[in-house]
Amino acid sequence: MTSDTAPVCPLCLRPIPTGVAQSLHHLIPKLKGGKGGPTVLLHHICHKELHARFTEAELARSFNTPEALRDSDRLRPFLDWVAKRPPGFLSRTPGRRR
Repeated sequence: MTSDTAPVCPLCLRPIPTGVAQSLHHLIPKLKGGKGGPTVLLHHICHKELHARFTEAELARSFNTPEALRDSDRLRPFLDWVAKRPPGFLSRTPGRRR
């Protein structure tokens, strides 16, 4: 990756421009043994949404790869919606939905 290329969010597949809220997601939650494990850089809005839709146990057991998350029917409506937004889009996400 060159310095002028923005990283790509592995969840929504949009670039993460410099200055846009972003966060590291532990593919296996820290509370479920993922401390020190692999992480991925996500848009903050994407990170908040996946934690609103899945429990820590679900993330550890069934949704511990970007591909599994993207393939989830529970996340599909959000991914379809956010794909139409610019990479720097920021929105408040609703509270926890499980």
